Amino acid sequence: MQSPTQTRELVDQYFSLQWCRENIVVPIGIEKSPSDGTKKLTIAIGNFSYLGTIGDFIKKRITNAGYECQFIEKPANEIQSLLDQAAEQRLISGEGLETFEFGDDAVIAALQDADEDSNSKGFDFDFDDSDEQTIEEASMDLSAEMLGSKIQQAAAKILIHSTRSGVSDIHVEPRQDDYKVRVRRDGVMQNYVSMPRTAGIKLTACLKNMAQMDIAERRQSQDGKIKRRFEGNSMEFRCATAPGKYGEKMVLRILNSNAEMLSLDTLISNDKVRTEFRSILSEANGIIIVSGPTGSGKSTTLASALREKDSGELNIVTAEDPIEYDLGGNIQQFPVIRAKGQTFANLLRTFLRQDPDVILIGETRDPETAESSMDAAETGHLVFTTLHANSAASSLTRLIDMEIPSYKLNASLRGVLAQRLLRKVCASCSTERPINESESQFTGLRPGTAIREATALTAEEKQQRKQEGTLCPRCSGTGYQGRIGTYELMKVSKNIRNSIKEQKSNHEIEQIAVQEGMLTLSSYAIDLIEKQLTTISELKKISNNEY
Repeated sequence: MQSPTQTRELVDQYFSLQWCRENIVVPIGIEKSPSDGTKKLTIAIGNFSYLGTIGDFIKKRITNAGYECQFIEKPANEIQSLLDQAAEQRLISGEGLETFEFGDDAVIAALQDADEDSNSKGFDFDFDDSDEQTIEEASMDLSAEMLGSKIQQAAAKILIHSTRSGVSDIHVEPRQDDYKVRVRRDGVMQNYVSMPRTAGIKLTACLKNMAQMDIAERRQSQDGKIKRRFEGNSMEFRCATAPGKYGEKMVLRILNSNAEMLSLDTLISNDKVRTEFRSILSEANGIIIVSGPTGSGKSTTLASALREKDSGELNIVTAEDPIEYDLGGNIQQFPVIRAKGQTFANLLRTFLRQDPDVILIGETRDPETAESSMDAAETGHLVFTTLHANSAASSLTRLIDMEIPSYKLNASLRGVLAQRLLRKVCASCSTERPINESESQFTGLRPGTAIREATALTAEEKQQRKQEGTLCPRCSGTGYQGRIGTYELMKVSKNIRNSIKEQKSNHEIEQIAVQEGMLTLSSYAIDLIEKQLTTISELKKISNNEY
């Protein structure tokens, strides 16, 4: 059995601690075959059904390092325990930091210590589910806060605990009698911790200071960014404040800047959709659109596509608002700065004078940007962009509503990838059951098909389980951990072009695409249900059918 230090070295070398936690994966040792000397790296995984989405990604990484890869299944709680032990081997630098804890109880204790009123009883956890300023700043180590004042320690622990537990946004909200911190986990807002107003005001001021905002200014909205390092990884938070009725509300968006994990093999689990999308990416020119609502993973998909295009033989430029991933390689990234007139449309005009091969326009939100993107695609460039639309077919009508002529659409559009993010069912505490008759009619799956059901607890049940020590360590009783994408890819065929020219409805265009082999968002999600990766309740959120 290898030591926690060896485990941590393997985790850092081939994956990342956060990725291993989210996917219940841990490398547990290297073996050398006595017969032929072949080296094998054993990977423990908490749920073999996940191999359909992450197996190829893991094999590719391990094979490139010169090892054979073999998988074994271990209980999820055992894997989490191994990762916890490994995490302790790389605490932030600084004397005495090895004694710090970063869990729920540590956050409460730090906030209580930071409050001036030591007798205050207002701290409590809640468990129920309910223009960009450019700041260039070197990433500081969080040891500066962890060895600072008590409120600095509390702020640091909230940031660390949030990044470890898969949170995407942190909301610090003032109320009449207290402050509440809520977090968005797996796309759902959840209550996290409440505290007295004195502690909430100090916490907000501390976070504003870390984001290089003006602490004295409380009556005007501000933007900023927190950049820190922890356990060898970069942590980045986009921050925004707004003056409200009872004080300043602050929202922190956690930016996942770990570009090493960007891969279409990991994101798109369906082989057919992934292969067809790659065939569109290989086009020499034209425009490719990724559509979906805010927070559906569009930027991540396009970042993965650009990294695949970066062969060293192309000039790739991006206009982003904000820059979420440092893509590295030969990709040049440019932020939108509206205060200086650096908009998407203006950046695109600048790009066209700099001999680009591939252009990414972070978002098409107005007719000027849309038409400029189409013109760039027609003149021999490959253009990527995102659009807020509910489906692949509705993306076409959205562009027509922006007064883009149908002949331009037909000349330049190569394909539309619509996507959503569904919550992945917790592999540790979910239960397997056969699908019932009505669910079978809804999904089209055979009656009796084995599916998984999330074990979602009420606030009272979660609190009781927490006191008993039986609360699921992976999902904290929500029944879900992590998210997975569902996609529909519309390739612009001759029939689709004729439909655009004849200005047919969304439904008619979608029917033609399905007849030509397109998987809809719902069909893709049903496949994920059959693979026991998500649930029927998640499908209902994206389905237009009556249940």
